[in-house]
Amino acid sequence: MASFPATRPALIATARGALWRTGDGRIERLSAADAALRAAATPPLVCHAPAVAARLGTERLAARDLLELFAFVRPARFCLPTPRGLCEALDLPLPTTPEEEAEALPDIARRLIDELEDMAALASPEMKATALAMARGSWPWADDVLAALGLDPAAQKLRALAGLDVWKSLPQWEEPPPPPPPKSLPVEPREARLRLGQLIAAGAHLAEARPSQGDYASAASQAFAPREQEERPNVVLVEAGTGVGKTLGYVAPASLWAEKNGAPVWIATYTRNLQRQIDNELDRLHRDSAEKRRRVVVRKGRENYLCLLNYQEAAMRTGLVPENAVGLGLLARWALASRDGDIVGGDLPAWLLDLIGRGRVNRLADRRGECIYSACEHYRKCFVERTIRRARQADIVIANHALVMIQAAMGGLDDATRPLRYVFDEGHHLFDAADSAFGAHLSGVEASDLRRWLMGAEGRRGSRARGLERRIADLLGDDQEAHRALRQLLESAQLLPASNWQTRLADGTVLGPAEEFLALVRQQVRARSSDEDQGFGQECDVHPLTPGLLDAADQLAEMLSQMLVPVRRLRQMLQAKLQAEADKLDSAQRARIEGVVRSLTNRCERTLEAWRAMLRGLHGEPDPAFVDWLAIEKSQNREIDVGMFRHYLDPTEPFVNSVIRPAHGAVITSATLRDSLDVPVAANDEKPEALADWDVAEARTGTRHLMAPAVRAAMASPFDYPDSTRVLIVRDVRRDDAEQIAAAYRELFVAAGGGALGLFTAIGRLRAVHQRIAPAIEVAGLPLYAQHVGGMDAATLVDIFRAEEHSCLLGTDAVRDGVDVPGRSLRLIVFDRVPWPRPDILHRARKEAWKKAGAGNNAYDDMLARLRLKQAYGRLIRRATDRGVFVMLDSRLPSRLLGAFPPGVPVARVGLAEAVAQVRAFVGIEAG
Repeated sequence: MASFPATRPALIATARGALWRTGDGRIERLSAADAALRAAATPPLVCHAPAVAARLGTERLAARDLLELFAFVRPARFCLPTPRGLCEALDLPLPTTPEEEAEALPDIARRLIDELEDMAALASPEMKATALAMARGSWPWADDVLAALGLDPAAQKLRALAGLDVWKSLPQWEEPPPPPPPKSLPVEPREARLRLGQLIAAGAHLAEARPSQGDYASAASQAFAPREQEERPNVVLVEAGTGVGKTLGYVAPASLWAEKNGAPVWIATYTRNLQRQIDNELDRLHRDSAEKRRRVVVRKGRENYLCLLNYQEAAMRTGLVPENAVGLGLLARWALASRDGDIVGGDLPAWLLDLIGRGRVNRLADRRGECIYSACEHYRKCFVERTIRRARQADIVIANHALVMIQAAMGGLDDATRPLRYVFDEGHHLFDAADSAFGAHLSGVEASDLRRWLMGAEGRRGSRARGLERRIADLLGDDQEAHRALRQLLESAQLLPASNWQTRLADGTVLGPAEEFLALVRQQVRARSSDEDQGFGQECDVHPLTPGLLDAADQLAEMLSQMLVPVRRLRQMLQAKLQAEADKLDSAQRARIEGVVRSLTNRCERTLEAWRAMLRGLHGEPDPAFVDWLAIEKSQNREIDVGMFRHYLDPTEPFVNSVIRPAHGAVITSATLRDSLDVPVAANDEKPEALADWDVAEARTGTRHLMAPAVRAAMASPFDYPDSTRVLIVRDVRRDDAEQIAAAYRELFVAAGGGALGLFTAIGRLRAVHQRIAPAIEVAGLPLYAQHVGGMDAATLVDIFRAEEHSCLLGTDAVRDGVDVPGRSLRLIVFDRVPWPRPDILHRARKEAWKKAGAGNNAYDDMLARLRLKQAYGRLIRRATDRGVFVMLDSRLPSRLLGAFPPGVPVARVGLAEAVAQVRAFVGIEAG
């Protein structure tokens, strides 16, 4: 088209350099350095500029990024951030080589510009204004986009913020009436099976018939029976092997219960990947998208949503920093098309965060609890408030473990309500989720964050932090006593660590009792910890205390006590205002006051109480319910935090007490709840008297703390693992030799012809292997992707890996868990080392507790390693026709861990050459 010059160069970066397509269509191979220099002179067409820049070894790259153009033309629409992914989304021929990818980039640009020209006649005023705003920010695509839309920037006179003020175009939410109390009707097993059959038959593609899925739905239905006694919920603990089809298995009774009783069921997962999968599966339940939007809600914490006030304040500064209008313009296009304003795992493509800057986008969310509720001019259009109200009216709410636990620990949801029924998928992660939710950290980072929450920006230019006074002063009205309490609290907050506290701790120029305490903590840790911190940081036991530390702790505890006085007074005064002015406050004002009370209680009062309890505990014997330690946390050998840390010895106990006991029923499910210990893996196996260890399942999920025992159920996988998989343990590769490890990955990946996932227990080893094997993998014609290398996040990398059958991916835990890659896209898993748990102080305490309970010396370590191996192995076979090989490069894998693999699966200890040959024969190109 005339609007898009055909002479634009294009650039593809590879492991061996770069391919440059000239304006006349010639392909030149350049070194990375030469390609970067040429791009600086003539910005080329690229796909995912941050990833291209990383491959070229430069921080920034002047380029026209096709993903930016795609995000403008098709906002809130997904595509894989690769040339092949863009071609697939635009119905263009799919490239198969780097040369073809370079040829495809101009075609992609032309197709998008053509699409924009077709839209021009019906383009909304908001779209045109956004294009002009981005042009003022020197967007590389501005000339092409404005020409396609028929806009002359010289002839346009735009008002301030035009094109970025999305809040003016968003619809307002309406306050629904209070819901009636739910009924208590049960879901019978036969009803659950019938609903399951309907779900299987629905959808664009018929779901696989899975014989044990009906048994699963029947078992799960028991969690939806009426509760008979207070604090005795109906809990079903069900292990379902891969392939049983547990998602539809629990959706069947859950959806029925919600429809029959008029209340939502909350389905909580540990990973975003599974949240997205469940959301997609629910298309079978509600084929109409509008009906699904009404009945199904994905619910996350406030920090996951675009805050319109933060966005507005960022937009107002584009006069000072015009180039920021480009990223904000892309976000404006997305916000008007978004389903719910979710910037993390929602319909905002993860790659768009990479392009704009993940930190910049995250700062546009309320990540520090600084919401001003109904005092915000955008309150009636707020994405979070809209989602909260939709969730009250929904049948199914899809959430995550962390949100459910944190909200429960804080006394309920945003409106103080509690769900009655839960489904916890990925139940094997409940222990870790509870460990994060119920821990207390008296550290420099946490304390300075609290100061920022109370004090605001404190003169820092460019900060959008709103202090407590700005958030609540108008609520206090003429109440002088309340204003005095606020001033007293803010004066006390100035004794918390201020900016640059890390520097003062290091050079001894500390300010106030908090920094004095942290400096002595740092001194004790540095004196007593091992020099070999392995990059994680340093830690030491609390006792015996270094001289002066106890006195510093007492002074800090007294300061925290003084802070608690005005905090409690403010909370009580606001609560009294709710009662005294009940006849004057409208629903928005009441909701705002209730929100402020909750935030004062949760963010400030409970935090201060926990810290004070930790400090006072230094005088006596350690509380056996907790594990305390001192630590310096590091990132890339730089100290980032110092403090005293407290975690529950068994974090599932507060989880059960705050979440499960108040509920009426819950399903806790996973493919890996039990530790199989070389015995049959399901209740329908041959020897029921030797069932796998349910004690592990009950300990890791907390169900052993219930007053009434959970119902246990187990369904074996329908897959024939002995026929479809092999497990190989390579015995002649030295685990500490980076060259040998890299060579093993290279040869195994090539033998499989791609479809290979390399798992690592350390990021450093992952990067070292990637650097060594990338050129050879490229020569073999296999795309190679890696977590923590380049500019893409784990979820995006997994999407690419799933779509490209012959690609290879290197990753860590985030790639191992919750990833569903069926078919030949995943046919080989290579693990670098046995995934032993990190041997820190917290792990030591829990290991000792297991030993006191009668377990063997290494039983705790073995159990955790087996469960991790089981999770990794479970990625291999997702459908009955899949085949795969699991390779462990660590010859020290003990035989007692082989219970991680299903009975009958061939396990062989072989040399690398034999492993390569077996991989090639079993899953290689010829085998496929």
